[in-house]
Amino acid sequence: MIPITNVRFGEEEEALVLEVLRSGLIAQGPKVAQLETQFAERYGSAHAIAVNNGTTALIAALQVLDLKPGDEVITTPFTFVATLNAILESGATAVFADARDDDFNIDPESIRARISGRTRVIAPVHLYGQMADMDPIQEIASTHDLRILEDSAQAQGATYHGRFAGSYGLGTFSFYATKNMTTGEGGMITTDDDQLADRLRLLRNQGMRARYQYEMAGNNYRLTDLQAALALPQLARYDQTVSRRRVNASRLSSALSAVPGITVPSEMAGRGHVWHQYTIRVTDEAGISRDELSLKLTEKGIGNGIYYPKLVFDYDAYRSNPQVQVSDVPIARSLAKQALSLPVHAALTDGELDRVAETVAEIVSAAS
Repeated sequence: MIPITNVRFGEEEEALVLEVLRSGLIAQGPKVAQLETQFAERYGSAHAIAVNNGTTALIAALQVLDLKPGDEVITTPFTFVATLNAILESGATAVFADARDDDFNIDPESIRARISGRTRVIAPVHLYGQMADMDPIQEIASTHDLRILEDSAQAQGATYHGRFAGSYGLGTFSFYATKNMTTGEGGMITTDDDQLADRLRLLRNQGMRARYQYEMAGNNYRLTDLQAALALPQLARYDQTVSRRRVNASRLSSALSAVPGITVPSEMAGRGHVWHQYTIRVTDEAGISRDELSLKLTEKGIGNGIYYPKLVFDYDAYRSNPQVQVSDVPIARSLAKQALSLPVHAALTDGELDRVAETVAEIVSAAS
């Protein structure tokens, strides 16, 4: 079986974890502080605030924006449900713009059409490792005096005309088990706003500035030093990890570009894709549905993933929620029917990549 993801830790991670265990300082401590400093420096942010997971990062970021019931957050419906859950927890209403079919990301023109007098935040999700089209999004935000919250859970290190993901307002990241850099669970928030950074640090620590010095109602959103110990060596070699993913993505695209009905993903001009997922589109010309292709690939030992099989508001748990504003989003709906992710992780060999592409081609050929 060729897995869609592969998690490997080495001697550096083991040594740092052992150092933390022997120190006795296993909660948030010096390793977390070191990770925050290095993350901020690497990605050009004034502040990086570590938290216990990527969903928490979204929740905390929205909390410090002081949203009120009736306020609206515009985002994409073609995303993992954590984005929507965080908006609902903030008390705001989720409004959905359509996606673009060239980069899978939120369409700035669709955002523009959804702006109302209640809009407070634009929350693009940088899907699969490529940033959304941020220049027009920033222009819309500036024109209407809106905040930007970047869900960069899948896009650590991605760039847009030289700017890193997470640098346009508040940025949130995930270190979940399948991410390019993982601590099992974990997250980060980036910002250049000193006041928001201060509030985030208080919020994650039960509202305490010092022990029993409570300055706001808070929560326990802390990352542990054990998790930071796993992250630090990965951060140091992150560029090499992404470089290998880029090579793998290029090899897959070269092999799959001529397969009928298979649309390979593109790295848009001016953007640096980090290839968290390599996601093809399975169109009618393939002679087989996306779901059927997924099943046959699994049967032949090729790991794959459907991210995401439905739009977030198509689930019963959300569709009748008054904070969820359902809208007509034809491009996003077509993506939910066609998108299929194939293995692209850094541990793949050239032979495994060839087998992935050849198997896709064989299945499509047999179906036509």
